[in-house]
Amino acid sequence: MTAAPTVDPPLGDETHVAERLSTLDRYLPVWIGLAMVAGLALGRLVPDLDDWLDGIKLDTVSLPIAIGLLAMMYPVLAKVRYRRVNEELADRRVLGLSLVMNWVIGPALMFTLAWIFLGDLPELRTGLIIVGLARCIAMVLIWNDLACGNRELGAVLVAINSVFQIVMYSVLGWFYLSVLPGWLGLDTETLDVGIWEIAKSVLIFLGIPLVAGFLTRLIGEGRKGTEWYEGTFLPRIGPVALYGLLFTIVVLFALQGEQITDRPLDVARVAVPLLVYFAITWFGSFTIGHRLGLPYDRNASVAFTAAGNNFELAIAVAIAVFGVTSGQALAGTIGPLIEVPVLVGLVYVSLWLRRRWYAADPSPARPGGTDVRP
Repeated sequence: MTAAPTVDPPLGDETHVAERLSTLDRYLPVWIGLAMVAGLALGRLVPDLDDWLDGIKLDTVSLPIAIGLLAMMYPVLAKVRYRRVNEELADRRVLGLSLVMNWVIGPALMFTLAWIFLGDLPELRTGLIIVGLARCIAMVLIWNDLACGNRELGAVLVAINSVFQIVMYSVLGWFYLSVLPGWLGLDTETLDVGIWEIAKSVLIFLGIPLVAGFLTRLIGEGRKGTEWYEGTFLPRIGPVALYGLLFTIVVLFALQGEQITDRPLDVARVAVPLLVYFAITWFGSFTIGHRLGLPYDRNASVAFTAAGNNFELAIAVAIAVFGVTSGQALAGTIGPLIEVPVLVGLVYVSLWLRRRWYAADPSPARPGGTDVRP
């Protein structure tokens, strides 16, 4: 199944949009829902499947999840026009808003919500705070692309998040688990995680597909030209990103299917602050960006990078520090299970707001892109 190159119609012209989408794009929420159900069913029905999947590792990296994430990110990063990246660094409003939302508002908000909703459950509370500290460097590129965000800016913001993550994750973990609770007279916790563990996650889940995407564009355009690359090659590899997304969702739900179905109350307790967190960060960022006069594609990129989290890093840290069966690890796992359907919904909200708030600001053409406009 291949998707034809997508060129966005003028805003407000929604006639026959569905007919222009591939079957994969048109029913994306259905496929994601089926992937979730399939993962849960496999986790419950196949004996020891979660142990088997969790055992396929290279060092501490889950290979099934790594394969899904790499398949998901490579086509998106192959679409980035790297020659335009420098242009995205010129707008200090964008970078300033992104840094504040990701490294000031996001962690502080998750800390606050964790204590409000999980004050009596210290393991789940700590796990939720760990999720809030891990800023997204992988799946956010999919949401940004589906929402017709700025690919070049998305790549820049993800790269900046990656650098900050390596430098600041352990520091912020110490501050939000030990220092700040102590100042407030709350229970304290410690988080002992090395810089290499964080850097390894960044290098694998961003470094590999970023290099592959850059080299693909460099070589493809050099040998065949931009017209062939964007008009023929990108549409062929585009669906791979969504196949990778669906595979990753199945694996994630299968890994934790038994715990999720056995502990529904804990899942619900963690889901509530996560829903509040995603709503506040996304709508807050998008509204501020609109007030600042950011064009739609840039505003969408900032909003999605502000709302997403690096679940692979959060889960890996929770397991390494507290153990695979810990409440911290469960909270980390619940994170993406809530994030996936919520951010899929926010993709549609973003496209709706584009029609309402940006009627005079048409988005550029999206060669080789995927559009899930409702």
